[in-house]
Amino acid sequence: MTVNPPQATRIDSVLGHPSRDPHGSPSPALTATVETGARKRVTLQEVRARGRGRAVLSLLGPAFVASVAYVDPGNFATNFAAGAGHGYELVWVIVMANLMAIGVQYLTSKAGLATGRSLPELCRERFGRRANVILWLQAEVVAMATDLAEVVGAAIGLNLIFGIPLFPAGLITAVVAFVILALEQRGYRRFELAIIAFLGLVAMGFLYVFFAAGGQDYGQIAAGLVPHLSGTDTLALTVGIIGATVMPHVIYLHSALLKNRIQAADGQERKTLLKYNKWDCVIGLGIAGAVNLSMLCIAAALFHKPGTTGISDLGPIHAHLDQLVGGGAALAFGVALMASGLSSSSVGTYAGQIVMAGFMNWRIPLLVRRALTMLPSLIVLALAVNTSQALVFSQIVLSFGIPFALVPLLLITRDRGTMADMANRRLTSVLMLLTTVIITSLNVYLLADTITGAL
Repeated sequence: MTVNPPQATRIDSVLGHPSRDPHGSPSPALTATVETGARKRVTLQEVRARGRGRAVLSLLGPAFVASVAYVDPGNFATNFAAGAGHGYELVWVIVMANLMAIGVQYLTSKAGLATGRSLPELCRERFGRRANVILWLQAEVVAMATDLAEVVGAAIGLNLIFGIPLFPAGLITAVVAFVILALEQRGYRRFELAIIAFLGLVAMGFLYVFFAAGGQDYGQIAAGLVPHLSGTDTLALTVGIIGATVMPHVIYLHSALLKNRIQAADGQERKTLLKYNKWDCVIGLGIAGAVNLSMLCIAAALFHKPGTTGISDLGPIHAHLDQLVGGGAALAFGVALMASGLSSSSVGTYAGQIVMAGFMNWRIPLLVRRALTMLPSLIVLALAVNTSQALVFSQIVLSFGIPFALVPLLLITRDRGTMADMANRRLTSVLMLLTTVIITSLNVYLLADTITGAL
């Protein structure tokens, strides 16, 4: 049986329609009530009728879904490796990456809100066939690297908590991802709330471990805010941390989450949605940034010491937390890892469907797609290779995919013909260009340094 991608199933009726007519007015595709499968789009007036508190909560959510990918198992691997090996030296990298992520996610969600189309769909309309094939192929490589981190991480979490062997645990992860995705078919809010609940488990787990571990040097944390790198290893970790934070597939996903979520009747309501979207990004991704920073600080406080600086594998981290802090901290770490992997795996699968449908207008059964992207993960689990090294490597691959998402995003969001009154201001475009240049330069430097070292 063929299972259509969740988003594609709901939006076929409005694909290809511009968000505005030639005179700049909102098009019927946005102002009319659109059937989304068996349910209608919710209007902003309907949301406001629920009461102020419920309305505010209803307007938040998509950025929290995106932020789950910012605390996936790949972040565990890179953050703990950075803290254990280099103490608080790379605090500035996590802060910089999170600020970049907030800006990038705000722009991509704004594109979905302004145009009623996802970023891959906008790329298909704007760029030629050859460019879209290249963008799609690299996005599929990114999807496999993403799945590697998420499936392996969830499997390790299940193994640490329940003792399930890694390969069966990887298969369980795939099943749970499908269950979570099934919620999206019953309404976007159920899916969002399920993902937010998983994000809450991750955040509470690390909040507990952070204070249970103690021993934080807040002066060193402040000193770590000053940018500096001490060698090739820190450069690789910098690229890995950025790749694990500014994740390419979530750039595509977040634009799709906004495009048919809540209907605005006029320009003023669109501005209201944009305002709440901004706060959604700041709060959701701010929580993810705090979790990432806590990971590095926990590793720096506990493992950046003689005899423990090499402890960066997730299994030994769990064991040492049990020895140094107690069983509660070890359990909290394991639950956070499992919740992170399970939720981000479902989000990654959702993003993969949006990428293929958007760039190429192709649809394949969800089971087939899941099997293809999971293959590298299952091979890693079956061969019992060094899982933490595989996780760090996957994040470096992700970082190399970021410019392929950022450049189209910049070109589209600065175009007034596409975005109308929501087009970027000049300062916003300059900051996005700077973000793209920084990430691309770090990637090129790392690649050149690696090749030089190998010669």
